[in-house]
Amino acid sequence: MFANLQHAPRFGNQEACLYQLLEEGYCIASDIVPTSTITALNRDLDEQFATTPFCEGGFYGSRTKRFGGLARRSRYAASLIQHDLILNIAKAILGPWCDTIQLNLTQAVELHPGELAQFPHRDQDMWWGEIGKIEYLINVMWPFTEYRRENGATLIWPNSHGANSLVPECHTSPIVAECDPGSAIVFLGSTLHGAGGNESSKVRRGMIVSYCLGWLKPYENQWLVYPPDVARHFDPELASLIGYRQHRPNLNNYEGRCPSILLSENVPDHLSAIDALRPHQEVAVTEYVRSQQKTRGQG
Repeated sequence: MFANLQHAPRFGNQEACLYQLLEEGYCIASDIVPTSTITALNRDLDEQFATTPFCEGGFYGSRTKRFGGLARRSRYAASLIQHDLILNIAKAILGPWCDTIQLNLTQAVELHPGELAQFPHRDQDMWWGEIGKIEYLINVMWPFTEYRRENGATLIWPNSHGANSLVPECHTSPIVAECDPGSAIVFLGSTLHGAGGNESSKVRRGMIVSYCLGWLKPYENQWLVYPPDVARHFDPELASLIGYRQHRPNLNNYEGRCPSILLSENVPDHLSAIDALRPHQEVAVTEYVRSQQKTRGQG
């Protein structure tokens, strides 16, 4: 199945990454964060990696460790979650289908020697919406160690995305997404992929960050992972990404208000609901109200 593995090309700027992502379903952005940041983040997670048990089940991998909630486990995680190039790409891809994007998950992954290749899959299959036209998700893999074919670097099937995700059989051969810490592997939720098998004698560590449409239920329940008493200490943009923001019209509210109000030290017991509408809806509602006011002689 993997006899014709190829190596992935690398790109260094936003325009080239976006073009490759749309054309092939994936891209590798080279050297976009300092390796010192990755080293510090990896070090912060050492204890959690050591104490987390192996996963159960053939999909997650019996020789793999996974855990989430990384924004509260290390202060260095935020710089990757909020990376400008990555966020700009995510907004460009997902923006046509939603009012705002949201954080879908942060997950640390450690493949141990002897782990088998993961079942090839598309992450968009978490949701039962229309496929082939809409992109629901952007995935970003941040290596903490070298990603090589031998230690289970991510396998990606080029041109398996978009409308091609409707094809039952993928006829292309996978590429091995080899890269080093400081680089990012970016791929669409409609792109066929899976972790490779670890045939080396060392662990392969990395971090997955993904972003999805703001009106979807995310993989990771962000509001349980980051309750208000945790999220109020985050940068406002990070808190917004994890769900403390309304998605117009009026979605994801708290008492009819933007849930960011919960990040205040003193939240009022009683709140008035406030419209959160898209511009064309705001115009339509305003005209409708005005017409009624005129009829009643209030205008």
